Amino acid sequence: MARVVIVSNRVPLPSQGAKAGGLTVALRDVFKQGALWLGWSGEIAAETATSAKIHNSGKLDFATIDLSEDDYQHFYVGFANSALWPLLHFQPGLLEFDREDFAGYLRVNAAYAKALAELLRPDDLIWVHDYHLIPLADALRALGVKNRIGFFLHVPFVPASMFGILPPAERLLRMMCVYDVVGFQARQHLHDFEDCLLSFLNIARQSGESISIDGRAVTVRVMPIGIDSRGFARRAKKAVLGRTAHRLLESIAGRAFMIGVDRLDYSKGLPNRFEAFGYLLDRFPEHRMNVTYLQVAARSREDVAEYQRLKRELDRLSGEINGRYADFDWQPLRYMTRAVSRASLAGFYRQARVGLVTPLRDGMNLVAKEYVAAQDPDDPGVLILSRFAGAAEELTEAIVVNPHDPEEITEAMHAALTMTLDERKDRHEKLFGKICQTTAVTYCRDFLNALAGTATSTDTLTSQ
Repeated sequence: MARVVIVSNRVPLPSQGAKAGGLTVALRDVFKQGALWLGWSGEIAAETATSAKIHNSGKLDFATIDLSEDDYQHFYVGFANSALWPLLHFQPGLLEFDREDFAGYLRVNAAYAKALAELLRPDDLIWVHDYHLIPLADALRALGVKNRIGFFLHVPFVPASMFGILPPAERLLRMMCVYDVVGFQARQHLHDFEDCLLSFLNIARQSGESISIDGRAVTVRVMPIGIDSRGFARRAKKAVLGRTAHRLLESIAGRAFMIGVDRLDYSKGLPNRFEAFGYLLDRFPEHRMNVTYLQVAARSREDVAEYQRLKRELDRLSGEINGRYADFDWQPLRYMTRAVSRASLAGFYRQARVGLVTPLRDGMNLVAKEYVAAQDPDDPGVLILSRFAGAAEELTEAIVVNPHDPEEITEAMHAALTMTLDERKDRHEKLFGKICQTTAVTYCRDFLNALAGTATSTDTLTSQ
């Protein structure tokens, strides 16, 4: 059996106490078979390494490289998170392009490629993850690597009218076409990719045929990421009986409970969500003293100025809401910027009458699926979901909202808090069935089958 080689921006070393992120959880079954995972160590060194350090953890080998401060600033802070991230989340006004940043982005991808090439076996299947590493296949091919290489984009893609704002757009698009397989979270992301291919490269997508692009066949698929839904449901059922969940339950004091869990990121729509909650207490006074909203917004990318501005805005909004509506025995909005363990969150989700997932744009958003999985089927809560999250293509029984309209979110909150038990149960039954069909196992199986060339059907690209 071929070994799977995972490449991502960052490697979560267990020896460093790294928390299991969404990618780690999704790929858990792959790791059970034995795999190699290469990425940045998280360490800054005098210069960027081009040979990896190897760390073993059971059947999983980690390979890490250090980055120089200069490369970290240009590659990660600069091009990846100040140009690509805002662009791919439909925020062109926040895009900051610098040619030195793009040069650093290419340079670090070349370093990843050199470090990886030294470790490869002839039959390895290479699975590259996310926007940080778009040029990696091109860099590996330049070193003579012949292995099958696949790329999965966890974030959204954008149409040609948006992608063209980025000066090296066409070059990046050509680099994506060097991969043997390119995967997306949602149909809309694939459609936008197709729009770019047609506009920039005069390439049209044609289903069911294997047609070469510059002598290569590129398989393009929608393969939504999922979770172990039944496993998470069991975890939530157990966690709700634990000490942490009990502390939360006591503090709520019998009130309805709403929860949001996000990274502290401008793509998550948190200011609009806070405003919507303020409107709820203003327009529907029956909810005053009767609902508590907990927002977990773990800090991230704190060295990027836009994130610092976002935190200040949320601090202001939460202060205004609590200052206006709180009473001596009730704080309507609880807002925290430190991470909470996944086990604790499972118990919190199960207690929550409403789950708030309202990003302005998102690749998939697994919080939506975890919230559904965690619910008590005899008394389930209601998911409020942005139409611009990839999960909205599957989870149509959620209350789907436009996250740019705080008052629409307000109305959804009121509808969720007042929804009858029969309707809540009906929605939950259908949602739970869907997340049990699209799981972490099906995601890995579908992508690796496509990469190995054993998939039953493919979607290909052809040059006109």
